[in-house]
Amino acid sequence: MIEVYIDGASAGNPGQSGAGVFIKANGTTEKYSIPLGIMSNHEAEFHAFIRALNICITNGFSNSVVSFRTDSELVNMSVEKEFVKNKLYAPLLEEALHLTKKIDLFFMKWIPSAENKVADELARLAIQKNSKVEPYKSS
Repeated sequence: MIEVYIDGASAGNPGQSGAGVFIKANGTTEKYSIPLGIMSNHEAEFHAFIRALNICITNGFSNSVVSFRTDSELVNMSVEKEFVKNKLYAPLLEEALHLTKKIDLFFMKWIPSAENKVADELARLAIQKNSKVEPYKSS
């Protein structure tokens, strides 16, 4: 079984944001710290989930049992119910649900923040990476 821990974080709400993805697969681990730009914390949580799904699909985990772990009650409940009340998040949920269908055995579980420390650290690192990216300037 492949375990995928995800977290999104924002410095401000909205603010500079990042996604953290920590994957335990076949005795190895992979860590991803992905800058997301400016968005709300909830948006960052959804984007972390979408990025993690894409990573799993790209890495060929589609035919495996993939168990996602998140400390975001919003993302967990939205996926479970296939519905989100705030229409701002509806396109993100729709994209995520579409991607989950590409994984043969997909599971999602809510976990306490204390059990998601690695993904949280990766998400916070990604926030710092945002500020290191130089904005585009036309000449």
